[in-house]
Amino acid sequence: MRLKSNLLILAASCMMYSCTTPTPQNPFFSEFQTPDGVPPFNEIKLEHYEPAFMQGMDEQNELIRSIVESTEAPTFENVIVALDNSSPMLDRVGGVFFNLTEAETTDDLTALYMKMAPVLSEHDDNILLNQQLFAKIKAVYEQRESLNLNTEQNRLLEKTYKRFVRSGANLPADKQERLREINKQLSTLGISFDKNILNENNSFKLFVEKKEELEGLPEWFKQSAAAEAKAAGEEGKWLFTLHNASRLPFLQYAANRNLREQLYKAYINRGNNDSANNNVKIITDIVSLRLEKGKLLGYDSYSNFVLDNTMAKNAPTVMAFLNELWNYALPKAKAEAAELQQVMDKEGKGEKLEAWDWWYYTEKLRKEKYNLEEEDIKPYFKLENVREGAFAVANKLYGITLTKLEGIPVYHPDVEVFEVKDSDGSQLGIFYVDYFPRTGKSGGAWMSNYREQQGDVRPLVCNVASFTKPIGDTPSLLTIDEVETLFHEFGHALHGLLTKCQYKGTSGTNVARDFVELPSQINEHWATEPEVLKMYAKHYKTGETIPDELIEKILKQKTFNQGFMTTELLAAAILDMNLHNLTDTEGLDVMAYEKEAMDALGLIPEIAPRYRTTYFSHIIGGYAAGYYSYLWANVLDNDAFEAFKENGIFDAKTAHLFRSHVLEKGDSDDPMTLYKNFRGAEPKQEAMLKNRGMK
Repeated sequence: MRLKSNLLILAASCMMYSCTTPTPQNPFFSEFQTPDGVPPFNEIKLEHYEPAFMQGMDEQNELIRSIVESTEAPTFENVIVALDNSSPMLDRVGGVFFNLTEAETTDDLTALYMKMAPVLSEHDDNILLNQQLFAKIKAVYEQRESLNLNTEQNRLLEKTYKRFVRSGANLPADKQERLREINKQLSTLGISFDKNILNENNSFKLFVEKKEELEGLPEWFKQSAAAEAKAAGEEGKWLFTLHNASRLPFLQYAANRNLREQLYKAYINRGNNDSANNNVKIITDIVSLRLEKGKLLGYDSYSNFVLDNTMAKNAPTVMAFLNELWNYALPKAKAEAAELQQVMDKEGKGEKLEAWDWWYYTEKLRKEKYNLEEEDIKPYFKLENVREGAFAVANKLYGITLTKLEGIPVYHPDVEVFEVKDSDGSQLGIFYVDYFPRTGKSGGAWMSNYREQQGDVRPLVCNVASFTKPIGDTPSLLTIDEVETLFHEFGHALHGLLTKCQYKGTSGTNVARDFVELPSQINEHWATEPEVLKMYAKHYKTGETIPDELIEKILKQKTFNQGFMTTELLAAAILDMNLHNLTDTEGLDVMAYEKEAMDALGLIPEIAPRYRTTYFSHIIGGYAAGYYSYLWANVLDNDAFEAFKENGIFDAKTAHLFRSHVLEKGDSDDPMTLYKNFRGAEPKQEAMLKNRGMK
């Protein structure tokens, strides 16, 4: 569950490279000639991207040259706003390209990404290290007190100035040159890292030939696995993979312990096998280069460089926060492990609980303690109904409506498109959803943009996920985790759709990394509220509304297994911080370091970090020294939802405050200021600890 930036760190002078001659057929060369300016996916071809990137860089260079060569006195409008608006073509091509490299990639697309990444990195550095441009920005920044700017304008000015400083604009020439080299190397290392994980996910195939080895698996899951095997040319067998929609149900239900172990170990060793997809050297190089970059820019560690631009501000603050939570979570996880061992002991096999047993015996314990199994509730969570439930919540809270559009170009048949309108009928944006796993799609779930909001330009927003696929006559039926994921990503989408900012650089989800998860995580709370469940949880066969006794069971087990879930999340967050807190990477063995760090924490062997070092995609894709953000924002979202609970979960005044002070504001003000304007005070941890069963 993560938010993806569009990665528009944009790119190298066209004069330094041979540019492809523009052709009138390239759809990126002008504003899209489509309804609402949506991308014409049906017209876009692989050969369009590189010329559009090259011409887009040339276009931006010309616009920046006009800023630099202007004889007018530097002002907010002719420098800061002009820079914010300097990349129209790059925004168009980047919005499509970077999304498709995650959602529908191919070998050719990945190869092009590898080719373009260093070029884009150099272009970005050419802008951010342009001393004449920085001098103009600095001149505006130094007279900011006398400019009579509003809050959002001040915020954009400060962000722009700080971005240039943090990118090395104040460094001497030799250090700037080294910084350029580091940025180039990092730009391709991250692509290789993600490509290797995708290859690992796609290459592992567990074929089962004997029906008796499927003991415990639900019928729908066996049908799905049979269909996957048939599609892979192995009709009559059952295929299980590392994709969440296959791996998690298998670990949850498969009675065959040896097969559970095989699947689990394949998953946690991704990127750490003796193969072409090994990520050990890549992540070691990334961590080392990031540390060098942080030191070049005046910080003792990469984490302190990153965190200087967040709510937390520095590594000691984050580590104190994580360690405090660890002291609550680990004892609870140990108690849960002891309970699971008791369940195993009752079977009389003399087996000791291992990591690949956790999901299986958790499901047994859930039934024992709450008389509830995932299979009892899945029939009420048809994907389309859950999605409509999320839309209905947004309508009741904010008055918005989402209407499905037909005939809009899409990049895959799975994609659906909706028009989003406000209560007054005005358009808020266009929303794309892409919910099922594919070979060319990265794992997990995320939100991104094809177009950012600014002024009167409304955004084009997407949600991408890998939920359980429909099979035969059975529609996509979601697990409770998938239900919450759908609500989570739609919360990000609301942040992107409802934003009302004047400038691209301050709009939507362009906020501090440890604030961006607030809109997504608070939206999860509505998913399992009884009033909301009765709105959308309908049995896919009978249309029956989910009964009260099932709702009661769902609520009773809300804190069930939270020791495990919090501990694996914390372990990953602390691992991320430890890697980026390093002040010396000489001789670093990342896997030995990971083990040493987890042993020092006292992490029990039955639990692994949610993401291990060699497949920790979050810290490649924008969450370096930032994975703690999910827990940091968890304090915010639980405290914020208390305001709704105090006044009613659909209270109009509270919803208006949250929309007007958080969702609409983007990064137009300091995030804590925005939060306090909504809540009236800084957040407290109590609600989060209570909801995670820690107090």
